[in-house]
Amino acid sequence: MNSLSRRKFLKITGAVLGTAAALTGTAGMVVKSAKKIDEAKVKGIQKIPTYCDICFWKCGAIAYLKNGKLWKVEGNPIDPLSKGRLCPRGTGGVGAHYDPDRLKSPLIRKSLRGKEEWVEVTWDEAFDYIAEKMNKIKAQYGPESIALFSHGIGGTFFKHTLKAFGTQNISAPSFAQCRGPRDVGFKLTFGEDVSSPERTDIKNAKCIVLIGSHLGENMHNTQVQEFAEAIENGASVIVVDPRYSVAASKAKYYLPIKPGTDLALLLTWMNIIVKENLYDKEFVSRYGFGFEQFTAEISHYTPEWAYVETGIDPELIVKTAHEIARYRPASLIHPGRHATWYGDDTQRSRAIALLNALMGNWGVKGGFYTPVSMDVPSYPYPPYPESKKGKVDNPDNKYPFAHETITNGIREATITGKPYPIKGWFVYATNLIHALPNEEETIKAIQNLDLMVVIDVIPSEIAGWADVVLPESVYLERYDDINVEWFREPFVSLRQPVVDSPHDQKPNWWMAKKLAERLDLQNYYPWNHIEEYIEYRLNAVGYSFEQLKKDGIIPGEKQPIFTEEGALLEFPTPSGKVEFYSLQLAGAGFDPVPKYTKPQEPPPGYFRLLYGRAPVHSFGRTQSNRVLMDMMDENEIWINSDIAHRYGLKSGDYIKLKNIDGIVSNKIKVKATERIRTDCVYMVHGFGHNSKMLKGAYMKGASDAELITQYVIDPLMGGTGMNVNFVTFEVEV
Repeated sequence: MNSLSRRKFLKITGAVLGTAAALTGTAGMVVKSAKKIDEAKVKGIQKIPTYCDICFWKCGAIAYLKNGKLWKVEGNPIDPLSKGRLCPRGTGGVGAHYDPDRLKSPLIRKSLRGKEEWVEVTWDEAFDYIAEKMNKIKAQYGPESIALFSHGIGGTFFKHTLKAFGTQNISAPSFAQCRGPRDVGFKLTFGEDVSSPERTDIKNAKCIVLIGSHLGENMHNTQVQEFAEAIENGASVIVVDPRYSVAASKAKYYLPIKPGTDLALLLTWMNIIVKENLYDKEFVSRYGFGFEQFTAEISHYTPEWAYVETGIDPELIVKTAHEIARYRPASLIHPGRHATWYGDDTQRSRAIALLNALMGNWGVKGGFYTPVSMDVPSYPYPPYPESKKGKVDNPDNKYPFAHETITNGIREATITGKPYPIKGWFVYATNLIHALPNEEETIKAIQNLDLMVVIDVIPSEIAGWADVVLPESVYLERYDDINVEWFREPFVSLRQPVVDSPHDQKPNWWMAKKLAERLDLQNYYPWNHIEEYIEYRLNAVGYSFEQLKKDGIIPGEKQPIFTEEGALLEFPTPSGKVEFYSLQLAGAGFDPVPKYTKPQEPPPGYFRLLYGRAPVHSFGRTQSNRVLMDMMDENEIWINSDIAHRYGLKSGDYIKLKNIDGIVSNKIKVKATERIRTDCVYMVHGFGHNSKMLKGAYMKGASDAELITQYVIDPLMGGTGMNVNFVTFEVEV
């Protein structure tokens, strides 16, 4: 009898994954551990620095152990990102370690994909299975026929292993489903993107314009702290949003814009500012390219015209244009982050970049600083094999300004087999079922695979479709690559293990290394443990690993980040200047200056579906975290009070949503409010999980991702505009 047949088959539903101790409060949490801690040696309080992984911001943190058990997590006071304070998600990170729904051991699929039926295996068995499948795919189709989808710094070593194997098809949904249009729009204008964390000098801004940017709800710690500081200093805030957000409550001017018409407002603002000579003439004259053509292109966008499109009163449009110009160059039009809305997203982001250029705020306090970093060399690995086929995501350069790999392009190639077949997926720390629009297309692609491996800490929906599931240690239990941050202050930070993993979970670097060894790629891992890797990189520039472990942070020498401090303004565009008129776009057949097109209107009885974030959750990754669940365990659907009254609905009622393709959601609680327009509804992303393995979060709230069946692809860079879906209400009688 072979080793697999001796093992019991696990059907992961209900209580099969095992139980954890009852959660009666953070300090009282206990998890059965495979490793026994000698508590006599760890009495009292221990403080261990690390950096957070609840979102991608990588805030410096201090983890506290009480008598050897994880107790709490706080901000690291010497960290430039957190400044000693964490957001609600970060302080709730302790719940990730104690989550009873965590993946506990490697699993191999027992039956059909999508059925949550598994056999529990050893790590050796899992790696043997994966390596055998990978080598078969390589022999039949080539190494490029395996793709990696990865989110966050934890994917570093899987990227390394897959590149060593011979594939270039490595992508992150953060490009085509989030920030890509913004980055491309700014690169086309200034020659550089706005980086991550964004290079926004919010704390020194005297006027802050937020266009669909939900600071305070989309809890990016540093920016929220700076936003609070700016408000305390009396900054004028202008918020443009169909929904009266938390940020809107801080605004001097709130513009409840019609969804999909942001570009009309931006073009009109720019026309007013140019016609009335309110822009920074010195900056434009010295650094601008194609300004005369730009002026001609925007000249017909008047406040009266914009009123018809946006619903914003012409006087308010003029007044806010004057307000923006009044405080230049310390007027900051925030670039946003999740910018994939309507399909014209790169041009909308380019308009935001152009409005900032009119303020002359590039390299200036209150605008955009020049990010700086420490020079820590990469590890000297052997060169990767050259690909004979190239990447699969953007055949014939269909999206000419996509400077990163397009996730939905890989999915498309997996479905069609063109330009060549994709037969294997590795999915690291991203739930593609919820991240990519149109779940049906994602599942169709998965069914064409010969291998899908999911590496995660929780059993997300994508894990339910995997052939192999590898349980990762949470960030408090592992090393990751050092974080050499680009920021206003240069620094290096360390993620290091604070506690042991409670079961048979392993760190990502260990998994990637062991898999490489199974694939005869051990020469790409000349180090035995990640500590050797980290120490080598630090020693190369004279930094102390021991000091980094002790403090969590190594600060660098101060460098100029503003022109007044000596920072140089350089614009790596073809003209070497800020491109108000883009010859790159014209040459590729696109509008050299953004143009407005009307958005699609909802059918009668339907409402545009908008979605966003909550300050206590990160995407769909944290709904099973019991600490964060205590603060928000389901989402709500925001409906204008008048519309709710028309349908006989009140706050607290439960309804279902149905989209124009007939997809019906799980039930969701109504929030009847005057804080949203009558033509749209809003919900927080990440709820409505239908993975039975996520027992705590199972079917709580509704999934916006399930309802996003329609999307429009940005023709410049391939991103998926997802705010083009409409829903109606199914009210139970």
